[in-house]
Amino acid sequence: MAEARSRAYSRPAFDRRITIQSEQAQRVFEREFPRVVSALYAIDVILRIIGDDREIDEIESVVGAMIGDCAKDLQNEKARIDKVREDNGITSLPRYTHPEQVEVRIVSPQVAQFVALLQKMDELMIALDALWLCGVLSNKQRSDGVYQWQQRLLRLGRRIVAIERRARASAGKRGKEAEVREATGESEAIQSAPTDLEGSVSLASDLNPDTIE
Repeated sequence: MAEARSRAYSRPAFDRRITIQSEQAQRVFEREFPRVVSALYAIDVILRIIGDDREIDEIESVVGAMIGDCAKDLQNEKARIDKVREDNGITSLPRYTHPEQVEVRIVSPQVAQFVALLQKMDELMIALDALWLCGVLSNKQRSDGVYQWQQRLLRLGRRIVAIERRARASAGKRGKEAEVREATGESEAIQSAPTDLEGSVSLASDLNPDTIE
């Protein structure tokens, strides 16, 4: 009797094409976006497999707060920079020599939120560059501003990936590692990255956004 072959998990998704103008937003996309998409999807899948409603609510709340706090800070900074542009009579925005059109796959609501963050960061970088090109910002002010936000989104991405690793370790301690591999479409050869929480069963109690790096 032939062995039953497992089939690929059928995921719902939206495919979108977006344009990223600034070098800093392009770096975030290249360095962290694929890992963040994979981690956010895996978190959602793993939590459903674990099946603990309390943990699901707490972890979704932590991830949502991390993304939401960054979005709020970005929006406030964009509003501040736009006011500086307005006060200096700057209405034009620069063009970029190498904009990138990229395909993004939205596999969860939080992936959509991260895409929106990336686009808002790109808008902020463009506004900062407009102030710099018009002589309102010095080289150092511009450099500090764009670097700060590039690192902020890179750090957020790393924190999301760290949460996924913790969720995977928790599922493994509950004997659900094979279910996770099957649901996320991974082979048995794929192993999660090392984590310092291999002995942890209670995942939600370990998630303090201020200590996740």
